[in-house]
Amino acid sequence: MSARQQSRAGETLLPERFLAWFAGRGWRPRAHQLDLLALAAEGRSALLVAPTGAGKTLAGFLPTLVELAGPRPKSMEGPVGRAPPPRRSGLHTLYISPLKALAVDVARNLLKPVEEMGLVLRIETRTGDTPAAKRQRQRSDPPDILLTTPEQLALLIASPDAPFLFGSLKRVVLDELHALALSKRGDLLSLGLMRLFALAPGLTTVGLSATVKEPADIARFLLPQDGRPPPAVVMAEGGARADVSMLDTAERLPWAGHSARHALAEIYDLIERHRTTLVFVNTRSQAEMLFQALWEINEQGLPIALHHGSLDVAQRRKVEDAMAAGRLKGVVCTSSLDLGIDWGDVDLVLNVGAPKGASRLNQRIGRANHRLDEASRAILVPANRFEVLECRAALEAVAAGAQDNPPIRTGALDVLAQHVLGTACAGPFAEEALFAEVTGSAPYAGLDRQTFAQVVGFVATGGYALRTYDRYAKIRQDKAGLWRLAHPKIAAQYRMNVGTIVESPMLKVRLVRSARQPAHGYSGPIARGGRVLGEIEEFFIETLVSGDTFVFSGEILRYEALVENEVYVSRAQAREPKVPSYNGGKFPLSTYLAEGVRRMIADPATWNRLPGQVAEWLELQRLVSQIPQRDELLVETFPRGDRSYLVAYPFEGRLAHQTLGMLLTRRLERAGLRPMGFVANDYSLSAWCLGDVGRAVTAGRPSLAALFDADMLGDDLEAWLDESQLMKRTFRACAVIAGLIERRHPGKEKTGRQVTVSTDLVYDVLRRHEPDHILLKAARADAATGLLDIARLSDMLTRIRGRIVHRALDRISPLAVPVMLEIGREPVHGEAADAILAEAEAMLLAEAGLGDDA
Repeated sequence: MSARQQSRAGETLLPERFLAWFAGRGWRPRAHQLDLLALAAEGRSALLVAPTGAGKTLAGFLPTLVELAGPRPKSMEGPVGRAPPPRRSGLHTLYISPLKALAVDVARNLLKPVEEMGLVLRIETRTGDTPAAKRQRQRSDPPDILLTTPEQLALLIASPDAPFLFGSLKRVVLDELHALALSKRGDLLSLGLMRLFALAPGLTTVGLSATVKEPADIARFLLPQDGRPPPAVVMAEGGARADVSMLDTAERLPWAGHSARHALAEIYDLIERHRTTLVFVNTRSQAEMLFQALWEINEQGLPIALHHGSLDVAQRRKVEDAMAAGRLKGVVCTSSLDLGIDWGDVDLVLNVGAPKGASRLNQRIGRANHRLDEASRAILVPANRFEVLECRAALEAVAAGAQDNPPIRTGALDVLAQHVLGTACAGPFAEEALFAEVTGSAPYAGLDRQTFAQVVGFVATGGYALRTYDRYAKIRQDKAGLWRLAHPKIAAQYRMNVGTIVESPMLKVRLVRSARQPAHGYSGPIARGGRVLGEIEEFFIETLVSGDTFVFSGEILRYEALVENEVYVSRAQAREPKVPSYNGGKFPLSTYLAEGVRRMIADPATWNRLPGQVAEWLELQRLVSQIPQRDELLVETFPRGDRSYLVAYPFEGRLAHQTLGMLLTRRLERAGLRPMGFVANDYSLSAWCLGDVGRAVTAGRPSLAALFDADMLGDDLEAWLDESQLMKRTFRACAVIAGLIERRHPGKEKTGRQVTVSTDLVYDVLRRHEPDHILLKAARADAATGLLDIARLSDMLTRIRGRIVHRALDRISPLAVPVMLEIGREPVHGEAADAILAEAEAMLLAEAGLGDDA
């Protein structure tokens, strides 16, 4: 059936009351909405790719609403030739969202057309915030439509009454599919989806997404990989082209830093001139700093709020409600507001800092103006000169309609272990049947039988090295060969620890009026009863002493004491408060944008599209050193004080550069150059030595080819991993997800320190006695694909083989200044040190003879 025939068929399926409802708003059903309706009538699953404002959510629910509205009048029966099936009691449609707030928002928005059309339906949400009594009632008396999250689905299918709850299920709607499918949460969801297909074989699915690079790949997520026809892919027509530009600041662009303080007045002016502005930044630290800086200049008292994932949920909901009601002029936010909630009258998106990915930028742009026929407006505000290049590459990507989502991931083994235990919580299972079910999911389609048996064995015993400890035995095999829980209490422990989000240990931040007791040796109560501002990572608080000030929740706070799992603070005034840094807050630079930056730098003909001061900066680099070419690796060496520096420009992102830096310093050590350390940013890395690295490289002892040979990813990498704390941290997360170490037990919860000690001991035991343990494999896979970015580093080393260019300089080069300014800084992104900047700039201008005109 052609797309046009599909849409016509969909229109004939739309009951009169639906057509009247659309007409009453001056709307007509969009083609992609009708397409999904026609595909549903054929019993087909589908992926809808549509821009923000195109009515994706309504499209996903429209088949359900039509089916639950009852039989069509005779006049509406069209050439499809069959009436919808009679309505059955029980759960009809399950909607799954990556965010609790999104599920709640969609439920609110869905109720409106249901009520206006007079449809008799029960629509409910189920999240971690749903009262226990309501969750219990939903299992015995399910609604027609249930909106939930991946973690709640995992809990529901792990219940013995799952066959009753899901036996009537007809459809699953997966919203923001790209955000779900590309993480461990997606692995858990894919396994849960396969269990739903086992419980309701006639099930169909609908995936909704605005940013998909390879629709056919992501569509595989929606159905079992068992030979059935793939889901249909419906591509909605694009709306008005987004109006996206880059701020051409009148101020002097910093060489480094991420705060964009130079553009603060311009950001404030833009907020003032628009109805509601979302100001996106990439980390929670940046959000706190920018919000504080805006309030310092907010002489007109504009209502500006702060929103990020570490703030208390009640505070976030207040901000969201105020946005929806149009009471805010601006909100400084992180990825916590990336996804598709309708935030009211937002007419401008500011992205402060480089976007790091074209798809992420498109997602954020879509938050401005939820109307398909009107252009969304966004302005990029680069925080430094390199970010100007990245922002320009992002603008070109948006103009070309480019996406840069990563491909479907290989399913994680720790997530699979969690699912195996959850399956046993629902009832006894046969290993062969579960293997067939698991390999039906896209992430686990390539899983081999032996590895699956290892995972089941791990859940049963903890593995060879741990099998003598009863606490690791979660399941056992009965006489019939079925696997079942070893003890009923394990089901309760599973329910308390389900999920794949393992955050750093967090402490509640409680505001009190006054507190004079010292933090250390404290034993008495501190004016208890103050309100909770949110949560902060434990490792940051460990760096503070009583009296230190820091920025949090948009306020300057004085650290008073740490009591159990709560941080007591009071309001304070300070000129230089510390800013909390958060693990996991940095986005990786996408390969697509990195290639765009390399291409732009290497082509001086494109520099006229850049701000003048950035073009002059690149021209100065050409005079002082050399411009990095697209398929080359430029390596500069120069002295500074009693040290010798090596700076390389791979343009492959911070993760790949950090791995390269760690391996490079090992090779410099073996060459006798006495490396002291290294730093990396998204564009370059710098290592410094006591030995003269420039002279050594010029003499070929060692050669650059040897320093950057791809064989460093072999023994060097293995040796470094064996010594590093990184593997212990990665193993810790895998152990928690797999259920080897439980964060929570009935009546108590482990502290971050307790979890760390437990997992570190287990890690050392496994390394010595069972190096091929399934969780060690999982940890290494996580490190390779996430923290180390090994595949990308390998591609880079292969690309530059035989194409390494060395420039021995007598002083720092313009492109080296940003990474050099990272040396000695805390992991808090502020402005670069003025003294270093002034010195570097003076040297460069003097050499180039440009004086004050540069």
